[in-house]
Amino acid sequence: MALGKAGKYRHFITDYKPFIEGENNIISAMANTAAALREAFGFFWVGFYIVTDDSTLSVGPFQGGVACSRIRRGRGVCGTAWAEGHTIIVPDVDSFSGHIACSSASRSEIVVPLINGTGQCLGVLDIDSDKPDDFDTTDQQGLEEVCRLMVAAIEA
Repeated sequence: MALGKAGKYRHFITDYKPFIEGENNIISAMANTAAALREAFGFFWVGFYIVTDDSTLSVGPFQGGVACSRIRRGRGVCGTAWAEGHTIIVPDVDSFSGHIACSSASRSEIVVPLINGTGQCLGVLDIDSDKPDDFDTTDQQGLEEVCRLMVAAIEA
């Protein structure tokens, strides 16, 4: 029996919880999380951008083609999700004003901020698809839970 999208996320999170527990190194957690998400869901590109100062995200661990190295706060989908502090789903990247095209093959995107226990944003999870309108609230809920678990592990 094939799992639907929600079932795939439930299964992933069940396996992910013990996998991430005790991993308090942010780079290691990001690297393995990016690899696990890409392997489980077949995402076109999945990775992290890390807050390096008050105005810049720098590329962190990722899986996929070459990425943009730095993104300014409030710029593009990643910089906007960071500045606004909430998940952004973009069904068509060409319709997002100021979208930063690191790959011309990217058609849709979801970006989830990594918010720690004090409300500080540590970075963002960025996932691109080569299909338009590929992300929905099921992805949002699943990926926000993954990010919550990862941040909890690195803060423990």
